[in-house]
Amino acid sequence: MNRQKKLLNICEKLGNPIASNFKPSDFADFRNRRIEEGASENTINHDHAYLKSVFSELIKTGEWNGDNPLKRVKPLKFDEREMSFLTTEQISELLILLEQQKNIHVKLITKVCLSTGARWGEAEGLRLGQIVNHAIRFNQTKSGKIRTVPIAVDLEKELKEHYKAHGKVEKLFEPSYNCFCNTLTQTSFTLPEGQATHVLRHTFASHFMMNGGNILTLQKLLGHSTLTMTMRYAHLAPDHLNEARDLNPITKIFQKDEHI
Repeated sequence: MNRQKKLLNICEKLGNPIASNFKPSDFADFRNRRIEEGASENTINHDHAYLKSVFSELIKTGEWNGDNPLKRVKPLKFDEREMSFLTTEQISELLILLEQQKNIHVKLITKVCLSTGARWGEAEGLRLGQIVNHAIRFNQTKSGKIRTVPIAVDLEKELKEHYKAHGKVEKLFEPSYNCFCNTLTQTSFTLPEGQATHVLRHTFASHFMMNGGNILTLQKLLGHSTLTMTMRYAHLAPDHLNEARDLNPITKIFQKDEHI
């Protein structure tokens, strides 16, 4: 349903063109307008991928006899944005500030994000039925795939107690995004532009790898469809690329000389 809404929104911005008249140049014009409006390259590339997939699926099912109009349109190339994460000291500072807010939900939502790598919307929309056997089952994900992430017993208890005291119709939390962003401005640290709540997801992934986690396990926990996105965190592993030190030819020569 979320993907359908995005596609309908794209079509509306395109002027609801007739598919048979839709040309690569139409999308190029649309893309230029989106850039002028301030849309990120990543968002525009997602728009491109969604539309291209629609035509590809129609061709597979025999509903479209022509070529895919976006087949030869290349995605935008862009430099990867700086990816930041919070240190343990910064996490503690943030949680203390969140505790002082009038919003009774914001701190616990933040703890869910830091404990599971969930996106803010996934954690904020959490329902009681998603908490099962010391784990959270995320259903409404960006990729559309269900994923389950184990959580500490203490966090599970805290979530269930919070629901008893403040939950409504299965939902644990009320909207708290603005409160979180306002609290960020009170901290002693500054984040790269555009990170806000997403820094919590980066923090989960970064600490997972720094503490010796497996990159394939992290891929499943974050719900990445390919390993490429998850590999952004690989360099944080304690033994990352140690093979370069141990397996290069010069090291091998030195080892051989030592045994002569």
